[in-house]
Amino acid sequence: MSDNTQVTQRDESAHAASRNGAREQERRVTLTPPVDIVEDSKAVTLWADLPGVSKDKLDIRVHDGSLTIEGESAVPAPSNVRFSHAEVRAPFFARRFTISDDFDTSKIEANLKDGVLKLVIPRREQAQPRRIEVNVA
Repeated sequence: MSDNTQVTQRDESAHAASRNGAREQERRVTLTPPVDIVEDSKAVTLWADLPGVSKDKLDIRVHDGSLTIEGESAVPAPSNVRFSHAEVRAPFFARRFTISDDFDTSKIEANLKDGVLKLVIPRREQAQPRRIEVNVA
């Protein structure tokens, strides 16, 4: 076998691997979930629409001032049914937010109900507004 043949064979296998990786990417549809955010003096409340995502397929992480929400939905189908056409196959949801130091990420509350994730991120005690009494001398 000549060196040229070996190089060609390596290139073909690398190309096949990249094609398989591209197919894998095509199968995994990533969606940005719509999010509503409400902020008041005590906390920020975030609602994210994650239809079809169950608790075990949901990943919420906080690291270095970044909040990441990722989840994969499941398209339920009976075992004896085969899809002839599907618009979306098990979409993957991903969204990232930057969180300022004013918020206490160790006290985030997360609830998932009916495909809606609710996150409450409280403000740190020092960051909450407070009224200052003025004394008259």
